[in-house]
Amino acid sequence: MPLAALSLAGCATYRPVALPQRAALVREVTDLRHVVPGPRAGEPSRDIDLSKSLDIDEIGMLAILNDPELLSERGAMSAARAGLLQASLLPDPSVGLGYAALLGGPGTSPSYTASLSEDVASLVTYRARAQSARAKVSQVNAELLWREWQVAQKARLLALQLYWGGRAIGLTERDLAAVSGTIARVRAATADGDLGLPALAPLLAAEASAQQQLAALRLGQLKTWQALDVLLGMVPSARFRIARPALGPLPANVATLIADLPSHRPDLIALRLGYRSSEQDVRAAILGQFPALVLGVSWTSDTSKVRSAGPNVTFDLPIFERNQGRIAQARATRLLLHEQYQARLDSAVASIDGLVAQTKRLSADLATASRAAASAASLAATAKAAYGQGNLDLRALTDYDRTALQRRVELVALRRRLGEDRIALAIELGLGLPKTRIAPLDPTRSP
Repeated sequence: MPLAALSLAGCATYRPVALPQRAALVREVTDLRHVVPGPRAGEPSRDIDLSKSLDIDEIGMLAILNDPELLSERGAMSAARAGLLQASLLPDPSVGLGYAALLGGPGTSPSYTASLSEDVASLVTYRARAQSARAKVSQVNAELLWREWQVAQKARLLALQLYWGGRAIGLTERDLAAVSGTIARVRAATADGDLGLPALAPLLAAEASAQQQLAALRLGQLKTWQALDVLLGMVPSARFRIARPALGPLPANVATLIADLPSHRPDLIALRLGYRSSEQDVRAAILGQFPALVLGVSWTSDTSKVRSAGPNVTFDLPIFERNQGRIAQARATRLLLHEQYQARLDSAVASIDGLVAQTKRLSADLATASRAAASAASLAATAKAAYGQGNLDLRALTDYDRTALQRRVELVALRRRLGEDRIALAIELGLGLPKTRIAPLDPTRSP
């Protein structure tokens, strides 16, 4: 009885966990989690000031801290740790007890049997299985870090698009207002007989085009805000101020960073750890060819009270199965992971080379567009002066003003595309993001 009570005392107990009954979306940006833990244990944390305009890097950090899907990563890590615990446990020994009552014959007492045995084959593969499970835990950790990086990148891209989208909307609104004002003046001049109706037709077409462009920009801006709110765990109507994106130049040591990719990009590290785990799985499968062996001791007392004790050995004869199926599966999995790692590495290097080329091309285009926008603005100013002196008609002045605004809109679009490529290049190179996971383990804690 004491042994049974001790065994029961070490058993796990059941506790129900209730599901949430309502959404936990945040309405104000000030209610977000905003404390970024230190990169290492013992190092100070950092608060993100939510009262000011947020730059795109801060918004990326806020997405890591608040994205509802990232908060669920506790389950993936807990499952990996549970697998490690299972692989680290030795198999329990088996106990056999037997009793046979004496019903007749020359015997004088009941017979008893007792045996104790242990699976030796599982001990042979123990070390390989434990090493495989430890590598899988590290693999899951690296995969979750890569997910955090992807969430941060998406949030940074959305924030950049929102900033430049707002600028494009403002310029288009100015363009529409200028055209509408010109239409009003042309209509007045037409009513007075100073201008004919043909002067109004191209202006009305320009107004319709500007209205259509503005409607598309506003709809895109709304969808982008909603996507960013989802990443931050906020209601779709939440809004906050975004600072002008500040992106540095291309890194000078791109070739060195490419060479170091396998050692610091989380997705490549995860694949390497998965391959290491697969190597141990292959080793465990090969060791599993060792015949299933159970060693034990037994004690018996027959009906004539003759007692005996001795060792017991039970093993499989490796004639047919010989664990060949598991060996083949483990080797195939290892080969698959090997090819996946090579493909991911090739894709990363190709993406980096492509983004570097695109960034250089866009930088050159941006310089050209900047000069064109400055020239158009200068011409618009000259045209305004000429109009004031009566040397230029209203329609021509409107064309100059619209051209200057469109040049600025093109400049905004180029800056947005260049920013998107810079952010994509940063994550491909593994730059500017945390080296350890920062998503909170407890999503119910206060910010």
